[in-house]
Amino acid sequence: MLGAAIGDTVGSVYEFNNIKSTQFPFFSPGCNFTDDTIMTFAVADWLLRDPGHTHTELEKSFVDFAERFPCPMGGYGGGFSNWLFSMDTRQPYNSWGNGSAMRVSAVGWACDTLEETLRVAELSASITHNHPEGIKGAQATAAAIFMARNGKSKAEIKEYVEQTFGYDLSRTCDQIRPTYKFEPGCQGTVPEAIIAFLESTDFESAIRLAVSLGGDSDTLACITGGIAEAFYGTIPQEIVRQMWIKLPETFQQILDKMQTKFYYKLPAM
Repeated sequence: MLGAAIGDTVGSVYEFNNIKSTQFPFFSPGCNFTDDTIMTFAVADWLLRDPGHTHTELEKSFVDFAERFPCPMGGYGGGFSNWLFSMDTRQPYNSWGNGSAMRVSAVGWACDTLEETLRVAELSASITHNHPEGIKGAQATAAAIFMARNGKSKAEIKEYVEQTFGYDLSRTCDQIRPTYKFEPGCQGTVPEAIIAFLESTDFESAIRLAVSLGGDSDTLACITGGIAEAFYGTIPQEIVRQMWIKLPETFQQILDKMQTKFYYKLPAM
C-alpha cells in the first residue's frame, strides 16, 4: 500500500509532462500524492471497517475520504467526480477507467486466498467501474499483489495474469516507451504497469520504469508500486521516510491497522 502511494507521488509531476527516461529525481520538487492515494486508503478503510465488504460501506469510505482529504495534486476524473459529488443516488456508471486498478492494492493484502482476492477486488471496482475491463484491471492488480506477497515468482505471476486476464505481458519497456501515451483505461494501463514491475530489479527501479513509460504516470506507477512492494518486501528507508511525512496522520494510522489486522508489513523507516 505504501508502495502504491510512493508510485503515485513520484509520478504526480510527470502525468502531463512525461519524462520518457528512468533518470529523474525520485521525489521531484512539487510532487505529492493524488486522488490515487486517497482512494487507495479509502479502500483500506473499508476493508478494516466492513468485514462483509458491502457497497454501502465502501461508498461511505469513498465519499468521506474525498471530502476530508482534498487532492494535493491533480483531481478526480469526470465520471468519478460526478459520482462522488453530484449524484443523489450513486450507481455504477460502466467505467473501464484505470481508477479501479489504482485504488485496489489493499485488497491484495487483506485476503486469505486468491479466490477471495478476486471476489473482493471485483466488489471494490464494481461500485463504479462495473465494465468488464474495469473489473479485470482491479482483479489483475490485486491478484499480482496477492501472489507477490505469497512468494510467487515473476514468471508465475506473469503466466497467471496472461492466462486469466488475457493481457499481453510479452513486451518490454523499451518497446512500449516510444509510442506510449496517456491511456485512461485499465486495458491500456494495467498491462504496462505490470510489465514495469516484471522488468524491474528492485522497488526503486520498478517505479522509475513505470514513470519512464509516460502516459498517466502517477496511476501507472501507483499500480506498479503496489505490486513491487509486495514482491520485493522492502523499500529503501529514505524513500519510506520521505513518503511518510507527506501522508496525513489518518493514512499513517490505517497503515498501522493494516499491519495488525491483515498481512500487510509496513516497510521499515
